[in-house]
Amino acid sequence: MKQSLLLLALALLLVSAASWAGSQAVYVKTVPGDLDTVYGAVYSALEEERFWVVFEVDMGSRMSGIAERWGEDYNRSGLSGVKSMVFCNLDWTNRLANTDPDMLALCPLHLSLYQKEGNTSVVLLRPSVIAADSPAREVAAELETQLIGIVDAALAPE
Repeated sequence: MKQSLLLLALALLLVSAASWAGSQAVYVKTVPGDLDTVYGAVYSALEEERFWVVFEVDMGSRMSGIAERWGEDYNRSGLSGVKSMVFCNLDWTNRLANTDPDMLALCPLHLSLYQKEGNTSVVLLRPSVIAADSPAREVAAELETQLIGIVDAALAPE
């Protein structure tokens, strides 16, 4: 079982290595498609794995509501949408709390999605980076592997 998990983790690291280009602290997965479709797929995949989405926000709509105040500083990246979701899994929360209560800072977790030029990107802070100096680093790395696996599976071509 542990060997299978290790092989899965290694495979996921190799597959997602290209997404580390911007920052090792942020996992990025970009796929062709519109924001709402990708958002729905990620939302469903998280919930299927008992990561309950407890809060959703359409950041793009809220930002566009104050675009006039920002003037030329509004949306310089040319994004056509930004959404975020906050989610939690109590089993992982308990494991982190048991290992290092300070890592409860990870709970609940969140990710954001943005659309640009027909592609949608999912961005997620890597729990393993946040917990790098914590006794919970191994638990955080396992959590990260599961989250990346969920996102990758949700966005895999059919």
